[in-house]
Amino acid sequence: MHQALADGGSPSPGSSRTLTAEELLVWRRVLLAEGGRPADLDWLLDLAGGLPWRELQALRLHPGRPVQLRCSQAHIEDLWRRHLAADAPLQYLVGRCPWRDLEVQVAPGVLIPRQETEHLPDLAVDLSRPPAAIPRLWADLGTGSGCLALALALAFPHSRGLTVDVSGAALAQAELNLRAYGALDRVRLIHSHWWQELTPWWGQLDLVVANPPYIPSTTVDGLEPVVRLHEPRLALDGGADGLAAVRQVVAGAPSALAPGGLLLLEHHHDQSQAVLALLDAAGLEEVAAHHDLEGVARFASARRPLATMAPAETPQA
Repeated sequence: MHQALADGGSPSPGSSRTLTAEELLVWRRVLLAEGGRPADLDWLLDLAGGLPWRELQALRLHPGRPVQLRCSQAHIEDLWRRHLAADAPLQYLVGRCPWRDLEVQVAPGVLIPRQETEHLPDLAVDLSRPPAAIPRLWADLGTGSGCLALALALAFPHSRGLTVDVSGAALAQAELNLRAYGALDRVRLIHSHWWQELTPWWGQLDLVVANPPYIPSTTVDGLEPVVRLHEPRLALDGGADGLAAVRQVVAGAPSALAPGGLLLLEHHHDQSQAVLALLDAAGLEEVAAHHDLEGVARFASARRPLATMAPAETPQA
């Protein structure tokens, strides 16, 4: 079991007896009668119980089919009731979060990877294909769980990476995830506030990705309790207009990137024009917006010009 669960005093996952499909569906209805959303309970049955959603749906057609859960019903009941009682994120309770084709370990103190961010590594790969060069050195600023760093390490197995966060808890979680997929030997973890500790690699970064906090402070205050009360505000709150961290990332890019190096950012759904303007004002080239899988302009990219630029001062942390 994930350490956070053990420390929280929840019962052991235990063993599960075999249920019929009809018994499981009746039990599911009993749990839903206590509250919560069906989609959330089905997610829990999948991640904790090992019952994929499609198999769950098929049980309705075969009431006598035997079902063996990965853990005991009592354990799932405990996790569900803890979720209902305190709006605790199920990802923290289970200790895992599916993301892309990966399963990322998560714990309190680290932002839970979002589905929208899954497209960011694909953009990095697409924008690094010829005639652009595969990055020799890349960086992930504000790594959180390390999901982006892990995706880049797997996409660019012959490249080296730097993964940065100001949170020690986040770096510890990123280290666990990189080690789990055998990628830790290609990535250096750095405790830093954005660019602060990256000056030894100034002008050498071929690719920099960042999913900084970009939600305006007043919007964070109105988020659902499952997010607002449990996920780190440090990873959510982007200041009065949501762009405070984005400005810091953009400010360092002209000096930190190698000539022709690529900066790729995620931002709020309504910030595209503002972020593009910041990139353009910084003297970067090939400034472009990119859409997520739902057609929302959620990403922005730009390159340092190939021509030599006057060195800029290291941005203040």
